[in-house]
Amino acid sequence: MAISGTTRLYPILADPVLHVRAPALLNARFVERGYDAVVVPFQVPRDRLACVFSTCRSVASIAGFLVTIPHKSAIAPLCDVVTQRAHAIGAVNVVRRLEDGRMEGDMLDGPGFIRGLEAAGIQWQGKSVALAGAGGAARAIAFEMVARGAGSLSIQNRNRQAAEELRDQLLRAFPHANVLAEGGQALDDTFDLLVNGTSLGMRKDDPLPFSEDVLRRSGVVCEVVMAPQTTPLLQAALRAGVPIHRGDSMLIGQIEAMSDFFMAKSG
Repeated sequence: MAISGTTRLYPILADPVLHVRAPALLNARFVERGYDAVVVPFQVPRDRLACVFSTCRSVASIAGFLVTIPHKSAIAPLCDVVTQRAHAIGAVNVVRRLEDGRMEGDMLDGPGFIRGLEAAGIQWQGKSVALAGAGGAARAIAFEMVARGAGSLSIQNRNRQAAEELRDQLLRAFPHANVLAEGGQALDDTFDLLVNGTSLGMRKDDPLPFSEDVLRRSGVVCEVVMAPQTTPLLQAALRAGVPIHRGDSMLIGQIEAMSDFFMAKSG
């Protein structure tokens, strides 16, 4: 990849940034498609996000952003416009500079997660799903799964109020959906899929997002955390003899959509 004065820059905003895999995957896709652009990691603390966004907006070579933990929800209101999907979810993971200079955000985690499941041959439509989390990635997954036919969705979050707010938003959008909100790890049912939509597992001392008792009663355990590749949650599932689905599948599932999004309006 040759960098020149015409190369468009796409920072990926994260904190921490060591776990990100999108630069290598998306840069390879840009080369394949003959697009003169490069993705570079930016470690941006929460309290500096608005400042960094504003500064990058004034750099004409920066044609957009990728956004990951912990900024997906916080960056949405910084955008000039967001897609209908991103507005409903309240989070963004890709931003592009439009021809008139405005910054437009979209959220591709949900479609990417579904593509990852389908590529792995995992049946999810009509199935019971327990989802840990109510933040950006979890919200995107929840909206996509309910919209496209999950049988039921149980949202588990340490902050029960956040889980209930997400449940209520989903039911307003999909009045006939079967959506429940739970607090803590108190899940009594058996689920076809367990999905960790939180950042738990990135650090060694993180607690498991689901109890080991729930793991043993599940069909497939799914991650969104990409590093480590086999998180403590997935290790516990393997010990229990439960099939797993790794977190990098969600990213791989949305690389093509990301490249389409960035190339469509870059001029």
